[in-house]
Amino acid sequence: MRYSPEALLAFVEAAALGSFSAAARKLNKSQSTISTAIANLEADLDLILFDRQARLPMLTAAGHKVLGHVQEILAASERLDALSIRLADKVEPRLTIVFSDTYQPGHHESLMLEFEQRYQDIELECMVDEGEDVLDLLQSGRAHLGMLAAQPHYPPDIAAARLPERTEMGIFVARQHPLAGIPQPTPEQLASSRQLYLNSYIDSRNKPQGRVWSAPSYLMLLEMAEQGFGWAILPHWLVKQYGHGRLSELRPRGWPMLLSVDAVWSKLTPPGPAGLWLLEHLLAGTAD
Repeated sequence: MRYSPEALLAFVEAAALGSFSAAARKLNKSQSTISTAIANLEADLDLILFDRQARLPMLTAAGHKVLGHVQEILAASERLDALSIRLADKVEPRLTIVFSDTYQPGHHESLMLEFEQRYQDIELECMVDEGEDVLDLLQSGRAHLGMLAAQPHYPPDIAAARLPERTEMGIFVARQHPLAGIPQPTPEQLASSRQLYLNSYIDSRNKPQGRVWSAPSYLMLLEMAEQGFGWAILPHWLVKQYGHGRLSELRPRGWPMLLSVDAVWSKLTPPGPAGLWLLEHLLAGTAD
């Protein structure tokens, strides 16, 4: 490759984060290393990619055009890395998967049985988390593969692919809750009652206002709703399996709704052959 992969990655991260220092922290490099890598890339291309006159570097018009091409090069490199891992067949000794409660594939049991038969000696760790916490576990190297409710954007070092299954989400309250007597409440009626909402440890954006309680998992929200503390948005499958028949579903306009789910992994430390096998079958929706 004419251009160094390190320089291309430094450029993409700096463009995404809007800061050379932030890119350095993300990539565990010094700021001078990132600045030099980007300067070398600009010299190789004979282009100015960042306007450095402002307090924070801004992409130039050329930088914006180059960015898409660099992302394509890195994506092709990731596919080549994945192919080399498959062909080498050097199975990783340990695989950590982070599941979201928004995900319940119909073939999950048969898929895991097939996985166990193929990779009997691997140490498999399953975790449950949501949202930004899943991404943090991947970026820190704590986990190798994750599932989460589909996000509009992902960090440059995170790869994502849409899973074939979608999860039906509904609004639920305890049968004895006052809202249970209003099957189709208005937004104002919902706002007048306490909302139980999902609040991951890292992501503090878009918090609902007013009377709210929060928890980091849907299962905890379900238990709080069962106890009558408020209404919560929950996956239908979770309520069916763990709700003990104690919850009523509310159907305001637009509900229930279908939620897409993504599989995610780190581009910097991608899964090994076992993780890639599992990812391929999750995306295919089969266990064969």
